[in-house]
Amino acid sequence: MAWQEIDIPSTIRSLPYHDGAEHLIDTVNEAIEAFMLADQEVIENFVTCDFHLLDQAMTWIQQNHLLAGNRFCELGAGFAAGAMLASLRGMESVGIEIEPNLVSAAQDVADELHNAAQIYCGSIVPRDVEELAEIALEVRNVTTDEDDVYDEIGLELDDFDLFFAFPWPGEQGFFETLVDARGSVGALLLTYRGRDGMHLLRKV
Repeated sequence: MAWQEIDIPSTIRSLPYHDGAEHLIDTVNEAIEAFMLADQEVIENFVTCDFHLLDQAMTWIQQNHLLAGNRFCELGAGFAAGAMLASLRGMESVGIEIEPNLVSAAQDVADELHNAAQIYCGSIVPRDVEELAEIALEVRNVTTDEDDVYDEIGLELDDFDLFFAFPWPGEQGFFETLVDARGSVGALLLTYRGRDGMHLLRKV
């Protein structure tokens, strides 16, 4: 595995939000609150990230011309706020989420906002990577039982230029293995690490 770590400065917190980002984030947060208050089954590992910081990190990445192309993929998308923020910037953007209820709710928000992000229900793990299937057994809420969602999307992992994920503690390595196994050279992996903020790697 060969990665280049790219330091995202703490000063990104002073960057202005992208046009429309605050309204998008407010709409997503309202939908998440309604979802959590509704009579839904508890989804244990559904935790929201700092969407404002994510927007600022994406601005910084674009300002520093770090992207090799224009395709974005949110891995374990939840309400797909990352995918929608990327679409807001004109990126060809998809989100992949295993929980059907979350996919449906996220799609409702995207439709309300007339956002072009495409949100798919399925496993983020490609079917032809044996070592990933084994690693997935150790990661919460990651399965390989369904059909390959990448067939439905019509793109493979190596077609994407920027990935975003919010790993649980100790699961960062899974996402690195995933992108390393099938991502293209030059692809970026952006992850949110709670109090430690955003972390950025480039596959080299």
